[in-house]
Amino acid sequence: MSSSVPRKRIRKSAADRRAEIVESAAEVALSEGLECITLRRIAEALDVRPGLISHYFPAVEDLVAEAFGSAVSGELDGLVPEKRPEGTPTLHLARFFAHAMGEAYDDISRLWINARHLSRYRPVLRERVAEQERAWRERLSGLLQEGVERDEFRTDDPYLTAIRILVVIDGLAAHANTSTLHHPPEVSRMAVTTAERELGLPEGALHPVPEDAP
Repeated sequence: MSSSVPRKRIRKSAADRRAEIVESAAEVALSEGLECITLRRIAEALDVRPGLISHYFPAVEDLVAEAFGSAVSGELDGLVPEKRPEGTPTLHLARFFAHAMGEAYDDISRLWINARHLSRYRPVLRERVAEQERAWRERLSGLLQEGVERDEFRTDDPYLTAIRILVVIDGLAAHANTSTLHHPPEVSRMAVTTAERELGLPEGALHPVPEDAP
């Protein structure tokens, strides 16, 4: 016999509810695109009323920007964590390339392409894209600076070197919506070879570690 006692709804804190909304929107952004984020779409995903979403995000543009920021900052934390585990800067940079290239990175590449296109028309998103670009440059240049201080890398300007590396990665990632299967190995490795050249490293020094490396 079924119970007639209704399930007790758990009341979430404002911070938890807001984080849940952003997380759901980030999932939609990665799987379907930023254009698919609407107050109704996220309400349906969370099984709540659209009014609850608009309470936290009266303007959908703010939710779109938050979703993008959450997704790409989460990816950055995985690629170049602020508090890095044991290992040399060379190992951490090689691990960065292992995870920032290839099919495993395609979803985030598509999101960057999507956001940069839409930011032309959406000022709030444009500001968030610029903010995340700075964060990626600063985090990667911090790793390069550490390598210089430990005499593993040689560059007069770690920040400029970081920009050059990221520009090459962005250029290769621009094909995420089509196919990279026919790229010669020399092209696929352009970001790695650029880094090796910029940092005074021998060829193969940054050969990507296995994708399942910790």
